[in-house]
Order: sequence, then structure tokens, then C-alpha cells
Amino acid sequence: MSILPAILRSAPASLRLGVFLVVFAPLSLTGIQEMGIAEEFLPVARLPVHPDLPDPLIAFDGSRVATPDDWTARRRPELLRLFQHYMYGFLPPAPANLRAKVELSDANYFQGRATKKQVTISFGPDAAPKIHLLLVIPNRRSGPAPVFVGMNFCGNHALLNDPQIPLPDQWIYSSCQGTQGERATEASRGTQIDTWAIEATIDRGYAVATFYSGDVDPDRNDFSDGVHPHFQSGPRTVDSWGTIAAWSWGIHRAVDYLVADSDLDRKRIAVVGHSRLGKTALLAAAFDERIALAIPHQAGCGGTAPSRGKVGESVKQINDRFPHWFDDVFKQFNDQPEKIPFDQHCLVALVAPRPVLFTNAVEDTWANPDGQFAVLVAADPVYRLLGTDGVKAKMPPPVGELQDGRLGYFVRAGKHSMIPEDWQVFLKFADKYFGQN
Repeated sequence: MSILPAILRSAPASLRLGVFLVVFAPLSLTGIQEMGIAEEFLPVARLPVHPDLPDPLIAFDGSRVATPDDWTARRRPELLRLFQHYMYGFLPPAPANLRAKVELSDANYFQGRATKKQVTISFGPDAAPKIHLLLVIPNRRSGPAPVFVGMNFCGNHALLNDPQIPLPDQWIYSSCQGTQGERATEASRGTQIDTWAIEATIDRGYAVATFYSGDVDPDRNDFSDGVHPHFQSGPRTVDSWGTIAAWSWGIHRAVDYLVADSDLDRKRIAVVGHSRLGKTALLAAAFDERIALAIPHQAGCGGTAPSRGKVGESVKQINDRFPHWFDDVFKQFNDQPEKIPFDQHCLVALVAPRPVLFTNAVEDTWANPDGQFAVLVAADPVYRLLGTDGVKAKMPPPVGELQDGRLGYFVRAGKHSMIPEDWQVFLKFADKYFGQN
């Protein structure tokens, strides 16, 4: 089946000043679930054991993928289906009625250095959640700006000390500073300025587009809220989409807007995310070729670390703690991850030949930094097959040194966090592949 790449090449057909109306050609998984596509897949009990990372160039039927055309026409669509069935759940098609309204535009932001836009993205039934996109664009530029897009943990208001940015009106993590009763308060404004480093990013010539993850799906084991009930046809099944798939789908909806905004360069969209949102960022890039570069930061198990890893979080631990993140098929691998017919290097390979940067911290052993580098090395053959470079060396670089091959890697001192030092590395990597500076 070669329909999935076509689905992801959606493009806006019209836009209006102030309000953007994005109209898509019919985007469908061609009834992927209605066709009983899961019947293609072996039950977990019958899957063979692969103690090591499986060769990404060996198809599910055991045949070798030897040419770029074979990868594009056969293996890549196969992996898209495998990841959805056995791990993340099936993403629904893009909605046909996506609309984006610019609620506020301030061209004198950051003392005139940037333009701030607050955009409401609507789709699906009227009762479906809306994405509240915060977009900050540098004014000093020679053309459309490259843009970092990603979700945040605590709400847009936490990223800047700006009373014009609305507080989220739904559940929010109690760990977010200034939160009371799992709701945002005025005390939480600007509490994560350093986490996203928006002003420094603007000064380097990049736009930033971000929204609260709870706009798409609150991070709870509950599929009655968020986007799930509005885009789920029929009762949930073992391979119905989980929260990480929903978050990824939400990033795709933000990209639907970004490619329509003439202030932004639709060819230079980078997705970034930290931890569970880093898992989301990598999945979003794998399933949407409009995303030109991916930076999943400290994403760990279920994202950038191998499921077969012996260090840090295991498949069983992540499924037990966060049963809503993945589909129910993935839980069948809790005690036998060696039977998964892929690993996270295959997800990286789905991004090929676009650049991917893994970034980590020495003390963040739960995310298995060394295992993440092994994932990049295992994805390298696909990049080479497609005629580009992958990892620059088969050993990780020293702490604090960026290895900037198309499969890039960086590890710093410190713990599990996203800090200004990380953003300097993100920007350096993006500069190389986006031709900035």
C-alpha cells in the first residue's frame, strides 16, 4: 500500500486575510481499518524473536530492500503500517474541514524584533478540541522564516511573561509551576521561559510555533476527552491510536497551518520536543514529510531509545506507568520486546533522508543515551541507501561536542531537562541543514 505518503502531502487550497481556511483534497487511509488491514499482521505470539535490532532493510516477508525505489514503494509504507498496528495505533486521516483564525497579531513584539500571532486551529465536529497556537516570527529576515514547531507541557502562557497569552482552560500537570488544582493560574506565567528560549531563537532568525499538549489530549489514561472520541469510528480496538499518536496527529494539524502562513518557509519546518513530547516529535516527522528536520530531545523508551534496551526504562515499565500512550498490541511485548518486528531505528529510518538530531544528558540514564546512539547507527544504512550520509562516526562524540551528520548526536552534562544550552545545539544543527547564517 502506497497511500500513506500521499495522505501526508496535504496542502492548503485557499487562505484569507486574518482567517485561513485550509481545504484539503480527500485525505483517507482508504478505509485502512475498515479493510481489516490488521489481518496482514501476525499475532504477537507467532512473531519471530530478534534479540538484536532488526535490519531495517529486511522486509516483513524476509526479502531484502536493495534500491531506493523499493524502500519508497514497499518497505517505507510497510513500516508505517507496522508501527501503527504493533505500537502507536492507527492515526486517522487529516480532517477535511480544518480552519485557522488569527486571533491576535502584534508586529512590535520583543521591542519590534518579532511578530507574535495567536492562532486558533479548528477541525472536526464543533465539540472537538481546538489547538491554540502561539507563533513568534522574527521581523529581521530576508524572506520567509524557518520555524521550530512543537508542543509544550504547561501551556503557552508559561513560555513568555505576557498577559495577552490566554491560560489553558483544561486539565494541566500539577507539576507545572503555579498550577493549582490541576489548573493554570496567573502565577505560572513565564515560568518556562528558559525551557523554550524563544527570544534567543528569534534572534537567530527562526520562528517558534508551539501549543499545549492538552489541547489535543490531556495526558491521562482516559480516551473520553481530547481528540479521540471525535475521530474514533466505532469502539476502540487493540490497535486504536494512543495519546502519543494523537499528539503527533496534532502536530500535523499545526503544520497544516504553518505551510499556509506566508511569513514562514514551508520547506524549513523543524519539529522539536522533550521527553514524551520528544517521542511525539519523532513520530510526527516519520509520518509527515512536510517536516524537514526532527529534534527529539531526551525521548527515551518508546521514542529514541531501543525497546530492546537493557538500560533505563523498559517496555513493560512505560506501558505500566502510561498505558494510554501506546496501543494495546504494544502491551503484549512487555515481557518479550525481542519479538517486536522493528525497533526505534526503523522509526528514524522513516524520516530519511531528512536530518534527525538526538540530544541527551549524561545523568539521564533512564533515557538510555548510549542506546539512543546505537539506534542512530542502526538507521544509518537506510540513509546511505537513499544517497546521503548518516552518522559521522560509529562512536558517540565526547560530552559537549555536537556530531552533526545527517543523523546527529549530542550529549551534555546534567539531567533530564530542556535548557538554553540545548537550544544553542538545536540552532547550530538547524543552521547547517537549513542554510541559516
